[in-house]
Amino acid sequence: MVTSSAVLQAFAMVFEPTTLLAMLGAGLFGLFVGAVPGLTATMATALLVPVTFFMAPIPAIATMVTATAMAIFSGDVPGCLLRIPGTPASAAYTDEAYALTRKGQAEMALGAGLVFSAVGGLFGTVVLILAAPALAEVALHFSSFEYFWLVLLGLTCAVFITSDQPLKGVVTLLLGLLVACVGLGNPAGYPRFTFGNAEMTGGIGMIAMMIGMFAISEVIRYMVDTSPPAELVVEKVGNVLKGQWELARRYPVQILRGSTLGTAVGALPGAGADIAAWMSYAMSKKFSKEPQKFGTGHIEGIVESGSANNSALAGAWIPALVFGIPGDSITAIVIGVLYMKNMNPGPTLFTTNPQNIYAVFLLFILANLLMIPLGLLCIKAARRILKVPRNILMPLILLFCIVGTFAINNSLFEVSVMLVAGLVAYLLEANRFPIAPAILGVVLGGMLEENFITSMIKSDGNLLAFLTRPLAAGLAVVTAVVWFAPLVMKLVRGHRAVPA
Repeated sequence: MVTSSAVLQAFAMVFEPTTLLAMLGAGLFGLFVGAVPGLTATMATALLVPVTFFMAPIPAIATMVTATAMAIFSGDVPGCLLRIPGTPASAAYTDEAYALTRKGQAEMALGAGLVFSAVGGLFGTVVLILAAPALAEVALHFSSFEYFWLVLLGLTCAVFITSDQPLKGVVTLLLGLLVACVGLGNPAGYPRFTFGNAEMTGGIGMIAMMIGMFAISEVIRYMVDTSPPAELVVEKVGNVLKGQWELARRYPVQILRGSTLGTAVGALPGAGADIAAWMSYAMSKKFSKEPQKFGTGHIEGIVESGSANNSALAGAWIPALVFGIPGDSITAIVIGVLYMKNMNPGPTLFTTNPQNIYAVFLLFILANLLMIPLGLLCIKAARRILKVPRNILMPLILLFCIVGTFAINNSLFEVSVMLVAGLVAYLLEANRFPIAPAILGVVLGGMLEENFITSMIKSDGNLLAFLTRPLAAGLAVVTAVVWFAPLVMKLVRGHRAVPA
């Protein structure tokens, strides 16, 4: 239930100078990172973690929300001007945007990416505001049985959604679960996989590991990349807002469809903005009245996918805030920051500290509104941003990662974890293993084990107790359907293919 005092507190926390300055700085940083090809929105979030260590909770969350929203949009800029997506979320419609640029319509493509990213982000925020408190009410009645099935469902979705090769997804998921087992942080308090190392008893630092997997892996990728830099097609970009109102009037269904799909996909564990963009672009082409124009420089796909991109960001926060289950790799990092700031995610967050939740909602609205003026600034400065020498930028990123990771716990062991995680992530991605399931495994592994052990103690070892509560049984059925549906569909297709 909304209380006016909590809302007023939220406004006071968000509109104080410290928070607004943090948002402005993080917004400019996010735009820069997203616009530089190869640097991702997740990397922007990971790089900000050491900075948030010295901030109050609300400004810390403000930096995360703003930087990721800006980075997802600005990934469109190099995609449009260089045919190199700045972030994976922009890859779905890079060819379409570049084709428009070659036709002399770069302003329209960039404007559509900016305006409809903001629209999609605001739509996702509205859904977050409406859905999260309602889900929190339900989650208050969850026991360890329901949480066990929910975590298992989240891990399962991460495998099937994020990979076109589920077996590789399972491998990286198991790797993440193995990392989550390290140390004393288990129900028995027994040292596991520590190999006699005192540093290992505290487990593998999640933040250090994520900085490594998303930042150091990119540095390594740059070191081994020998391809020449792309050349800019357009030297100057004009008024990008011209004609956007006409596009909104021409494609209202596409905007709504993209925003809805993006929010729904974002709420699925492990999915994220890049999968939302690809699915939305495919849907746009399937239902378009002019599918033959796709790939030749047709704005419709950019309008729909651009809306899906940023709406997925807000959608990913729904399971993260309510259940502590990250919707994507960005919210996996954010959950670590929430725990660090004593804003433990879960349904009680909505009852014990409602002002913090309302502040998060306000931050999302403000970040998406701020995207328009800052996005225009980014587009105007695109030529300079895209020409920043990577051989200077990458060593600076490496230095920042090392210093920031060391500062979290003043530990060289954390720095070692970061470097090893970066190398492992690079090798996994080089062999087309998705790393999102590994991240979900690390974040949710402890939660899965804890709820399983708690449930077994409650039921005196009776496994059937996992199915006796109606909600737990429902989640178990959904999980089983996700597990076996692909196999059943494959058998059905095989049966139909056999001639009578």
